[in-house]
Amino acid sequence: MAIKKIPNFDPKAFLSKVGEGRVILRYQKNRIIFSQGDSAEAIYYVQKGKVKLTVVSSRGKEAVIAMVAANDFFGEGCLVGQPLRIATASAISECVIMRIEKQAMIRVIHDEPAFSEVFIAYLLSRNLRVEEDLIDQLFNSSEKRLARILLLLANFGKEGKQEIVVPKVSQETLAEMVGTTRSRVSYFMNKFRKLGFIEYNGELRVHSSLLNIILHK
Repeated sequence: MAIKKIPNFDPKAFLSKVGEGRVILRYQKNRIIFSQGDSAEAIYYVQKGKVKLTVVSSRGKEAVIAMVAANDFFGEGCLVGQPLRIATASAISECVIMRIEKQAMIRVIHDEPAFSEVFIAYLLSRNLRVEEDLIDQLFNSSEKRLARILLLLANFGKEGKQEIVVPKVSQETLAEMVGTTRSRVSYFMNKFRKLGFIEYNGELRVHSSLLNIILHK
């Protein structure tokens, strides 16, 4: 049954309130949202918090492939016929997440141009992020990659969304994201702290001055 087209449709309202095919879920830190190999039946929208996406190879090696934050979608592979999840999604902070059933998402994309614009803008932004990640891995040092990841965790570059205090992420997770060892991450974190680019004493604070590592080395 088609959803009746809503006059003056508001994408923000759609993504903030429960409705047909939409529920709001809350996850504590480290909780699994879905696992690699699960049936792909819905797309997710982050209202609050941060989520990491990881994959495990047939040999058991785990890698972090993406981090998503408030106002980001994930799990969109189901919209293009992906039957099973190719990654595991888990909360790295307390999260409030909207789960949108696949068919409900397809209907609103089809029926509401305003929502389609929001979703396409997200997809383009994510595609750019993937390209930047690839360039980062190919050409930048592990020190620069770590600096970039910390700035991304602080939402640096997102207008009006920068956070000085970021969710606590283990050095093992950071090493997986950078593609280096935990000892190297520890070395660089200590260096960044001595230079005044970050602070960590129970919580991690990232300052915009960390951008100097990326721009001037």
